[in-house]
Amino acid sequence: MDYIAHTPMQLGKVLRGQRKTINASQRDVGAAVGLLPKTISKLELDPETATLESLFKLLSALQLELVVRSRPQEAPHREW
Repeated sequence: MDYIAHTPMQLGKVLRGQRKTINASQRDVGAAVGLLPKTISKLELDPETATLESLFKLLSALQLELVVRSRPQEAPHREW
């Protein structure tokens, strides 16, 4: 399934949701990739302060990948 996150907080919710979907604790996913549970918590609740390295480790533990793509162009606004 694809998720779109436009803000760090949305990304945190996606990460937490995926962890819950796979029924894993913060300790479980952290242990899989060498992160402390408090780091997992920070990525889920306050991702702006986390490192990219930690983010990529968590993505790996959750079997997620980061995709960067251009946003679709919005239709021009017309006044009638």
